[in-house]
Amino acid sequence: MSTRGRRRTDRSRLLDAGRVVIKIGSSLLVESSTGRLHRKWLQSLAREIARLHRRGQQVVLVSSGAIALGRRYLGLGRDQRKLEEQQAAAAAGQIILAHAYQELLNRHDIKVAQVLLTLEDTENRRRYLNARNTLETLLELGAVPVINENDTVATAEIRYGDNDRLGARVAEMLGADCLVLLSDVEGLYSADPGRDPQARLIPEVREITPDIEALAGASATEFGSGGMVTKLVAARIALSAGCATVIASGRRLRPLAAIEAGKPCTWFVSSGSPLAARKQWIAGTLKPRGELTIDSGAERALAAGGSLLPVGVVAVSGQFGRGDAVTIRNRDGRDLARGLVAYDSDEARRIRGRRSEDIEALLGYRGRDELIHRDNLVLISGGAP
Repeated sequence: MSTRGRRRTDRSRLLDAGRVVIKIGSSLLVESSTGRLHRKWLQSLAREIARLHRRGQQVVLVSSGAIALGRRYLGLGRDQRKLEEQQAAAAAGQIILAHAYQELLNRHDIKVAQVLLTLEDTENRRRYLNARNTLETLLELGAVPVINENDTVATAEIRYGDNDRLGARVAEMLGADCLVLLSDVEGLYSADPGRDPQARLIPEVREITPDIEALAGASATEFGSGGMVTKLVAARIALSAGCATVIASGRRLRPLAAIEAGKPCTWFVSSGSPLAARKQWIAGTLKPRGELTIDSGAERALAAGGSLLPVGVVAVSGQFGRGDAVTIRNRDGRDLARGLVAYDSDEARRIRGRRSEDIEALLGYRGRDELIHRDNLVLISGGAP
């Protein structure tokens, strides 16, 4: 999906990304003086998203701003912080925000879909898979998913900055190549630039060390614990998934073009790729819940880098759910691979040995053609797919 295996310049990290997640802060979307939507800025961003689309890139937006917009719409004061009032504001603001994205992106013939998530949706396995499949389908259809935290049903008090973390979880979920955190700061500084005229912007971070974390906690401003801490948490999540992350100012119009032009920002650079990180996670972290025995034809297909189709499976052992890890073995009992299954154990038993086009008749719904897609599969002997 992106250029891998070589050092990428700041410009090409965004240019080469096949899948980009962009997180937008409330301070960019909402005018501080009026509480209204900053339409001129959003129009500029819509043009940039259209430019990425024309380049063949897939874009996902993680957008803040609903609470701020809804608070004004409902006549709530800025100092009213009760949970139920913020949830009410989120419910009203979501409509305003979604309509704005739809209107402005439709001008560029880009379809928009709203998806409300919570952090639990990215951590509960079944909900994670459902969310990922929905988002993958939207991207395949050429739509731009606009994601926000489902603040209207939050069970704990809503905390500013959570969308940084949510953006990273979405990037991890979708195997994104680049996470863009647009904020009202240019990046990570060596000190608070509002207090220290000698503060310098740190252009690149390859490891989030305790010293780097200390920089984020050095101030109570947006530069510090009010915003930079959550951005470092997000960067850490994204880096572990092989996703490059950039913190950049969104105050200017055309902020993405500014990143590509090398304007000041901070890049957090991963040493691996999203696919490699995912396969390492499958191979070394997840405990297998079952086993699939395959025939020689399927064994050859896996060795050649193919997916595992139901027709090549001769036996299913164990009890597992959709998305669980399983071990793949040949008829001699030799372990060949490990992967994440697209069907649970009962369904796998019903479709084993059958062609993919028979799945709908056997299960009553049209699922995936593959029992395990090659991107969710790692050979444990004979090399990687």
